[in-house]
Amino acid sequence: MNWETNDELIPLSWYKHMRASSPVTFNAEHSVWDVFKYEDVKSIFADHEHYSSVTTENVTEPLDASILRLDPPKHRQLRKLVSQAFTPRVIESLAPKIESIAHELCDRAEATGRMDALHDYASPLPIIIIAEMLGIPTEDREKFKLWSEALVGDDYPAFVQCQDEMSVYFTSIADRRRHEPEDDLISNLVHAKVEGQQLTDLEIVGFCVLLLVAGNETTTNLITSAILCLDSQLNVKEQLMEEPGLIPQTIEEVLRYCSPVQMMIRRVKQATVLRGHLLPPNQIMQIRIGSANHDEDIFHHPERFDIHRSSNPHMAFGYGIHFCLGAQLARMESKIAIRTLLERFPHYERDRSHRLERMSSSIIFGVKQLPLNLR
Repeated sequence: MNWETNDELIPLSWYKHMRASSPVTFNAEHSVWDVFKYEDVKSIFADHEHYSSVTTENVTEPLDASILRLDPPKHRQLRKLVSQAFTPRVIESLAPKIESIAHELCDRAEATGRMDALHDYASPLPIIIIAEMLGIPTEDREKFKLWSEALVGDDYPAFVQCQDEMSVYFTSIADRRRHEPEDDLISNLVHAKVEGQQLTDLEIVGFCVLLLVAGNETTTNLITSAILCLDSQLNVKEQLMEEPGLIPQTIEEVLRYCSPVQMMIRRVKQATVLRGHLLPPNQIMQIRIGSANHDEDIFHHPERFDIHRSSNPHMAFGYGIHFCLGAQLARMESKIAIRTLLERFPHYERDRSHRLERMSSSIIFGVKQLPLNLR
């Protein structure tokens, strides 16, 4: 890759060094364990007996009440509720809507000959879709973007504040849906029951918060990363224009190469040993998905962006019981977004007068802006 893949964007050289020298290491500064190898990351994802998704005992924030931070059996029960909204049939039915939105966004940019691929294209597309699935008014979409950025950013006060604001907002909508249900996800959640019990307000808000992040932020950054990769690989862009059927496997390589989610958190549930290290209960693990997806033991020449990779078992969407519910939707949105952009502006180029900057998040990979010249 000839774009600025350096430690300010994706720390690939650091990942490589840590895999070789300290694949499991204690980060004394933050009192957490870091895990870098593919095999270890995969085993931690799969082993909820020793590694818990529940990272705090006092659940007060909505995100901590979501399925992202739950273990079985509660995780299984709540996941089943929302999974009906993400069946293959439901996702496929969204394709015409996604295509329409992509073309509408391109229409707006065509008149000026310029586009910020992040703010004008990759961000609004998934926000519109997930907002409609939840049943959110059009005029509130801008709030969605601000909240989702705060949720994945490194500013902790902003992280707490946005959850407080979302709690008030989604609780109010849930109250209305109890009396006046509509054909949307929030209506389904407020009337659903798990073992005869309705969801609490915190659980409902937790679902909404998680769907906001999962349905927006990761897809937005997947699309922008794909645009960035293709701009840097002109031969790949030409291949895709000649053979659009290669776009799905290209998206898979983008997921591997610059995984939208670079890291996930787990808590040691019971004492265990990993690569000779004794892990006491309640210590926090940072499992480095971005590093695992560049592991030389799994991927041939992982430093290369190769859309013809014969085996690509990346873990960009997680693994096991927490595999991302919205993976199919993210793939479809990204596939349609890239295909539409290539159809409308086959010779787009990144405006290199603007320096690439990574968004302020240690968890999510994405750039702050991506200006394009359209031709």
